[in-house]
Amino acid sequence: MDKLDAIRVLSFDCYGTLIDWENGILSGLAKLADNATVELRAEQVLEAHAFHESSQQAQTPFMPYSDLLAIVYRRLAEEWHVKIEWKDCLNYGQSVKYWPAFDDSARSLRRLQEKFRLVVLSNVDNVSFEYSRKLLGVDFHAVYTAQDIGSYKPCTKNFQYMLERLARQGISQRQVLHVAESLFHDHVPANQLGLRNCWIHRRSEKAGFGAARNPESMPCVEARFRTLEEFASSILGE
Repeated sequence: MDKLDAIRVLSFDCYGTLIDWENGILSGLAKLADNATVELRAEQVLEAHAFHESSQQAQTPFMPYSDLLAIVYRRLAEEWHVKIEWKDCLNYGQSVKYWPAFDDSARSLRRLQEKFRLVVLSNVDNVSFEYSRKLLGVDFHAVYTAQDIGSYKPCTKNFQYMLERLARQGISQRQVLHVAESLFHDHVPANQLGLRNCWIHRRSEKAGFGAARNPESMPCVEARFRTLEEFASSILGE
């Protein structure tokens, strides 16, 4: 990556980039998918989840993520013709606490925080993120959640909220590099705002877009890495 001397802050998407949400989602939906009237492949489960999640986020932007996941579970049960109870939906809504971190996330973040301020911009509620923060094991400079902002990415409002608050700390947009996996949630709006960006392509060996929606057109990314560890080594010049 070029001209990194100005970068002071790395802003991270969390779920899909630092936390392995696809394995978390598949684990949380395993019983529901197994009881579906048709056989479902993992990619079909993730695609259906991506549709209902993003649709619900657009319809109810103020709804906390744990509550939103409960609605997503109900929509999936209806689509797959599975009889459930509301308590099943609520249980899935609380499943973020069980979503694992990628193996390289914690150690890579520890390396990066020696040089950069680390910020999280995430489509999550504050209680759910606290479980993930403990898994990641670093003290983030700031955490901005959808619950704080009242909207979900890919809304540019979320990025503007972060940039405005960083500006109050003397950090300009040109000093921020956004680091994320999802093209739909992160790189498209980053392009719209002219925010520098780096793609952590966790799904580089898989087809499709997994738990994120298809962005329809490929956004511009400054650099692409398969893992956070590769990114950390590159940006730290190691």
